[in-house]
Amino acid sequence: MQVNRLFEIIYLLLNKKSMTARELAERFGVSQRTIYRDVDTLSLAGIPVYTEKGKGGGISLLPEFVLNKSLLSEQEQHEILSALKGLSIVKTADTDGVLKKLSTIFNKSAANWLEVDFTGWSYQDGDNFAMFKTAILERQIARFDYYSTYGEKTHRRIEPIQLWFKSKSWYVKGFCLTRQDVRLFKLSRVKNLILTDEHFLPREVLALPPTPGPAERQKPDVELKLKISPEMLYRVYDEFDEDMVEKQPDGSLVVSVLWPEDEWVYGTILSYGEYAEVLEPAHLRKIIQEKSQKITKLYS
Repeated sequence: MQVNRLFEIIYLLLNKKSMTARELAERFGVSQRTIYRDVDTLSLAGIPVYTEKGKGGGISLLPEFVLNKSLLSEQEQHEILSALKGLSIVKTADTDGVLKKLSTIFNKSAANWLEVDFTGWSYQDGDNFAMFKTAILERQIARFDYYSTYGEKTHRRIEPIQLWFKSKSWYVKGFCLTRQDVRLFKLSRVKNLILTDEHFLPREVLALPPTPGPAERQKPDVELKLKISPEMLYRVYDEFDEDMVEKQPDGSLVVSVLWPEDEWVYGTILSYGEYAEVLEPAHLRKIIQEKSQKITKLYS
């Protein structure tokens, strides 16, 4: 994995004065171009690594950063560890182990001051996220069963391009070999995911907008106005920007927001229960009323 390789490069350079790109490429089984990209990444992260061309040249850390001679100040040590920790936010299996090695060199503990988990509470979603991440980095074709909004099951083979987070959900963007088009797939609807041994070359499709399937097409955005009771104050400021909220004399809050109209919107409004009222538009007010009546009928 790329992050682990970056850690290992630093670890090697800490113990050697210099290494050539060829030596590093052979060690990690990648191209020299990949090693040079890694050097650029480390430099952008604040790691004092540089390259020197010509005979006797190579990739090195700046001379004043020779850790074995203890020439680093406390602040410099913390800065390097912080930069490495920042690179490790998206974890791989060996990230923690390599970070501990580097911390040992500094004689410091690796404080877990930051944790970012991109997955939901579902273990299945977490597995899918990690597998798609691997497929994107390794350019592996993925195949899986996919369930549409209406529960229709199809089998897909895709070349994964990106993981997307949109409207509180994770999606994978990929070139669908079945439809021969760029598509978005919601991770929670992906089942039986398998990474094949087939690899693919990058396509010039990253900038293209994904084409939703017929069942994924959304209704036009709707200008929504909600009146929410003071009891839900804690939710309002978590879920809406301050400039969308207008406090009323009676303590209630009127929220104005532009949302794509779909079942998620209906469910979000209903999740406020008796504490939210749709003021506008009229047709959405009627939809929520009908859904509320159906819920009441279920429990009557």
